[in-house]
Amino acid sequence: MFKKILIANRGEIAFRIVRACRELGIASVAIYSDIDRNALHVRHADQAYPVGAAPAAESYLFVPRILEVAKAAGADAIHPGYGFLAENAEFAQACIEEGLTFIGPSPDAIRAFGDKVSARRLMREAGLPVVPGSEEITTASGAFSLATRIGYPILVKASAGGGGKGMRTVYRAEELPTAIDSARQEAASAFGHGALYLEKFLEPVRHIEMQIIADHHGNVVALGERECSIQRRHQKMVEEAPSTIVTPGLRRRLNKLAIRAVKKIGYTSLGTLEFLLDAKGKINFLEMNTRLQVEHPITELVTGMDLVADQILVASGEKLPYRQRDVKIKGWAIECRISAEDPFNNFLPSVGTVSFVSVPGGPGVRMDSALYDGMEISIYYDPLIAKLCTWGRDRSEAITRMRRALREFKIAGVHTTIPFHLQILDDPHFLARRLDTAFVEKHFQPEPAGGLEEERIAILGAALLAYQTRRPQAVTPVDGQGDRWGRQARPAAQSFPGRTGFGRNRGRRST
Repeated sequence: MFKKILIANRGEIAFRIVRACRELGIASVAIYSDIDRNALHVRHADQAYPVGAAPAAESYLFVPRILEVAKAAGADAIHPGYGFLAENAEFAQACIEEGLTFIGPSPDAIRAFGDKVSARRLMREAGLPVVPGSEEITTASGAFSLATRIGYPILVKASAGGGGKGMRTVYRAEELPTAIDSARQEAASAFGHGALYLEKFLEPVRHIEMQIIADHHGNVVALGERECSIQRRHQKMVEEAPSTIVTPGLRRRLNKLAIRAVKKIGYTSLGTLEFLLDAKGKINFLEMNTRLQVEHPITELVTGMDLVADQILVASGEKLPYRQRDVKIKGWAIECRISAEDPFNNFLPSVGTVSFVSVPGGPGVRMDSALYDGMEISIYYDPLIAKLCTWGRDRSEAITRMRRALREFKIAGVHTTIPFHLQILDDPHFLARRLDTAFVEKHFQPEPAGGLEEERIAILGAALLAYQTRRPQAVTPVDGQGDRWGRQARPAAQSFPGRTGFGRNRGRRST
């Protein structure tokens, strides 16, 4: 078992990993950029080290600095979370070369699935049905020929990365050159290279993904599906588990396909295989994510598993403590991704200071967040600020609890997507389980509902009252040497200032 893990990430996922480490009895090391100095993951980790300026390239993506901090802190493993370096094969390899365990799959597996053209080829070889498409396109004439063979409409897609970047939908041949140029430029900017391929654009389809975990002893377990059809510009916004469209028979088939693929390629760690399900019930493999997913909490809620802890245990060489027969889906879970964006202004990112936050609670509510009063929402990072999840004995109860939780969730200082989620959960098509990946474009009404302005005024009033009654007091460090969070002053001979965290009794997690 690891003694100390450095978390190469920020925000809610870094805080989530800190919590898992604490339950496992493993010391945690946080890293932070200049503007994240007071972040929750920094406050709660056992040690915290600065790694650079706010731009990610100078901090959370600055590999030499992160590795140097890991060695200085005495870490024996690095958890990348999701995003940033989580699917960077070179970073995973660099960790290994420095004698550190990368908590994730092997560099070779990351490379294979990081290139979507390669991933499609591997899945075909493993016997999975794959969305019709092409190899990498190299010439305009070749692209026209391939598009004609596949049949319009098509998607021009970046072979690297994800999140909808480097992706364009093309309905007619005359649109293809412009789509290729813009997709290539965006892909090169986002992922470092502009390699593209073509894929059949299927509609209407539902986006279903299968969560798997595999250890180093040949054990592979499928942990059920998640429905991710509520998305905007290929970015997931609402997820639920299980899916309303997946029957027990289809679930068994998806489980078998996922397990077969993972065993075929010798994959280990957490992974997610994504599929498109068309109106005729045909399944097509889309891609595989070789990391912890943003939406992992809803799988945890319906299975009772701790995916983060299990990922750490697998990376340490331990066997999975359960088998396929032990996985039981109980109840229903929904996740709403709360972002600092204005849903009534084309989802424009909202930057500023969170002057007041009041988080929901009660039966069946889970909040994964790094929010706090005074938190700065900047232009430098993804606008996701919280993941609100609810569990119910059935879908109806999970939806009812989510509506309540969303109305309890108060954030002042920035716009958020809470009104968007409330509208989706009240939509009759959503309630009737009529979902597809174009749901948001077809049903979201980008105009504020009545009463929204009054609610904003009430939140601002609550924020003002909270400010007046909870004015920050001057804090004197206990030992006179650290700052208000207990971080120690930098010794002259130490390159990276760390801090000693709050004392606690640690117990090892039983396996």
